[in-house]
Order: sequence, then C-alpha cells, then structure tokens
Amino acid sequence: MNTEPNKKHPSAFEPLTLFLTVVTAVFGAIIGMQIIVTLGVTPSTSIIGALVAMLISRIPIMIMRKFRSVQRQNLVQTSISSATFGAANSLLIPIGIPFAMGNTDLIIPMLIGAGLAMLIDATLLYKLFDWRIFPAKGTWAPGVATAESILAGDKGGKRAGLLGIGTAVGLIGSYFGISMSAFGVAFIGNIAALAMFGIGLLIRQYSLPWFDYDLSKTYIGHGFMIGAGMVALVQVAFMMFRKPKNDDTQTEQSNSVAKVDEQQFTRTTGETKRVLGIGFVAYLVVAVIIAIAGGLLTDMSAGMLIGFVLFAAFAAFLHEIIVGIAAMHSGWFPAFAVAFITLLIGMLIGFPPTALALLAGFSAATGPAFADMGYDLKTGYILRGNGEDREYEIHGRRQQYITGMIAFGVSIVTVLITYNGYFSDNLFPPIDKVYASTISAGTSPHVARELLLWAIPGALLQLIGGSKKQLGIMFATGLLITSPNACWAVLAGIAIRLIVLKVKGKQAESTMSILAAGFIAGDALYSFFNSVFKINK
Repeated sequence: MNTEPNKKHPSAFEPLTLFLTVVTAVFGAIIGMQIIVTLGVTPSTSIIGALVAMLISRIPIMIMRKFRSVQRQNLVQTSISSATFGAANSLLIPIGIPFAMGNTDLIIPMLIGAGLAMLIDATLLYKLFDWRIFPAKGTWAPGVATAESILAGDKGGKRAGLLGIGTAVGLIGSYFGISMSAFGVAFIGNIAALAMFGIGLLIRQYSLPWFDYDLSKTYIGHGFMIGAGMVALVQVAFMMFRKPKNDDTQTEQSNSVAKVDEQQFTRTTGETKRVLGIGFVAYLVVAVIIAIAGGLLTDMSAGMLIGFVLFAAFAAFLHEIIVGIAAMHSGWFPAFAVAFITLLIGMLIGFPPTALALLAGFSAATGPAFADMGYDLKTGYILRGNGEDREYEIHGRRQQYITGMIAFGVSIVTVLITYNGYFSDNLFPPIDKVYASTISAGTSPHVARELLLWAIPGALLQLIGGSKKQLGIMFATGLLITSPNACWAVLAGIAIRLIVLKVKGKQAESTMSILAAGFIAGDALYSFFNSVFKINK
C-alpha cells in the first residue's frame, strides 16, 4: 500500500496547470491539423508534452517547481495528446469528407456531430478503463513509453540509462525506416495477439510479390474485420449479460467472479452495463442531430431515416470497441479502415450520398479519442503506482479525464476557427479523397459477396482466440494497415523476447519493458520532428 499519508493528486483546475494545459492543447491541435493535411498522419505528441512539462519544471522560478511533480507532467501530456488526436482525427477528417465531395453545407453539421461523438468517445473509455475488456494492466504501449519517459526524467539512475539506450536505438532504427514502435510493442504486449498482428502485416506487405495477388485492391481485410468485430461485440455482450443459473453452485461462482472484479478492476460489470447502455443512447441522439442538421429529413423516407440513425449509432459503437481493442494490444488502431467498412455497408444498404458522407464522418469521429484516452490513462496509472492506492488512482484518473475534456473542447474551438483557412487553400486530410471517391463510384454485389465471404474466417479466428487474445481483430488490423517492414519488426521483437525469457527468465521482463518504452519513444520523437521538418521544408 501507499505509505504517503494524506496523498492528494494535483487538480486539473489549478490556475497554472490549467493555463499550461490550454496552451499546450492549442499547440497540439494546430500541429495535428497541419501534419494531417500535409502528410496524412497524426504524430504522437504525448512524449513532446511530457518533455515540455519537464523543461518548464527546470525554469528557475519558484512557481514552476510545481511541475517537477510527475502527476502535473502527466496532465500536460494528456492535454496535448488529446488535442492533437482530437483536432486531426476526430474533427478535421470528418468535416473534410463533405468538403472533398463539394458539399460545403454539411461541414458545420458534421463538425457538431463529430465534436459530440468525440466527447462521448473519450467519456466511454474513461468509464470503461480498467474493466475486463480494457484493463489498466493491458498493453497500451504508447502510454507505457510516455510514463517511462517521465519516470526516467524524475528518478534517473538505471531506469534512465536503459530508457536512453532504447530511445537512441529507436531514433536510429526509425531513421533507417524500421518501425521501432512495432518492434517495441512486441516486447510488452500479448504474444499471441501480436503474432497474429505481425502475420497480418506480413500477408498485407507480401501478397503481391509472393502470391501475385494485390491484397490492397480487395476487401478481404475489411471482411475479416467485420466478422471479427461482430464476434468481439458478442463476446463483450456475453461477459456483461450472462445470467447464472439458480443453483447454489452457479450462484457461488457468480459471486466469486464479482469479488474478483472488485479486487482486480476499478470498473465492475454492473457499472459497465449502464455505461455502454447510456453510450449507445448518446450515439443515437447524436445520429438524430446529424440527420436533422444535415437535412436528411427531406432526402430520405421515414423508414430509411430510422434505419440510418440506428445503423449510424450501432456502427459508431462497434467502431470504438474495435479500435480500442486494437489500440490496447498493438498501439496501432485502424480507425480509417473501420470507418471505411461502415461506409461500404452503408452504400450496400442504399443510403444516399449526403447520408453516406455524414455516416463516414460520424464513424471516423469515434475511436481515435477512445484509443488516445486509453494511452493517457495508462501513463497516469503507471505514474500513480499501478493502482497500488485505489482511491488515489481513481481521483487521479478523474483529473486526467477533466484535462482531456478541456483539451477536446479547445480542439473543437481551434478547428472551428481555422478549418476555413485550410479548405480555402484546398488543404484537407488525404484519406477524405478515398471516402469521397468511394461514395462517387458506388459499390456492387461483388463487394457484398467478398465482405460476407471473408467475414466467416474472421469470425472463426476471433472466436478461437477468445476475448483475451483478440486474434481475429489483431489479424484483421494487420491486413488493413500499410507500414513497410513493420511485420518484420513485430515478429523479430517477439522472437527476441521469447529467447531472452528462455535464457534469463521472468526477471528480464522489467528491463525489456523499459527498453521497449525507449524504442517507442524514439520512434515517436523521430516521427514528430521529421513531420515538422517536412512541413517547414
């Protein structure tokens, strides 16, 4: 147990802390938007935020010494990270879809819907974090890297040395085009899940040279994800709604499971039932708002409108579950691809182009904030002692949530003020061209057959792996992501990890975790500064 008496987590509303979180949120939002419209990617700014907080704490002014607290540094990095992903992924991508289609009247309705969806998205992760499906002890690799960076700056010593070595290796490897984040994740994640992720990446990269079959021009990966995602949703529902039989043995087992939940997790199954129910209703409300604001009342029949609202809410709900699971296990999340799946199914249903643009944007807005909040809460969980003091952990987590929501609010305002400047220069996220061209081109029965056909093995693989390993979703994630040679980084990392554990035993896990955090931190730093350099160039 924590030995510090009357330990209290810093408040998100402390004047100086609040000021710095707002400033860094504005900075993060601008950086995120600038890079997403020019390079099509969103950099991880968590470690940048942590470094900023560390530098501020070294300013020789008494009031700045407060930021030598790792908890305040955690709040600052939560702010910049939330704003970066929020502005770029959850807001600018959705409103860029109607712009790319030439339907500028939908931009403001889409911004309203995307902003609300983003806030719901982050809130649901906050309420679900440290439940059986999304445990605080899960991988959440970028969160581990940020936490280790902050701890190294605070404590120094052997930990700092190992992290420094790992960061240097990460920078060098990234410079030579090696996906060091994928390499690092392999040292700390679930081996079975990451092996399937690596195999999926391998098949995606070498389907053409090895089998003379271009996987990128098919819907195989999308079909796999549909099947795996549906089974994953059933697995979540089964964990929540399974009812014990009335015999004494079953009752005792049910009580035992409840006690385990209370001891191991801070979120109980009963609580998450209510959260997911309220979350689905919230998505329904947002879907109605989007439909009304987007003028769908005049474009669609009553039956089609009801179908649109129900499908949009269900797709958003499933999207965040899939993205969250992938993000937790791999540190990568296929948000673009899963939103594209939603678009394809909407086209097969027969929704008109205006509805499809809103549907794609609504789906794209969910997931990124969910995943990013998970990374940030994982950072805080480690810095607060890995849940050793339950009350302190819950209070600190709440302060992070408040900070994140402030940052998301800042990102909404920043996007509202600046989007017109980007669009007037014809700058918008490149992925929006894909969504717009797909809507314009239409779909065919062939696409439906391919999605349904490959959904079957995706569902079976997810069923075999169960809710803990998530094999189907991880394999589908690999099939949907394009990252040159990331497959070799993942598989090599797993092989090295298995060899080290065989030779050194379990005691080597701590060293490997810190080195892995360094690899990921080096990759993040290189990605960020390389992106900024390209923009300036």
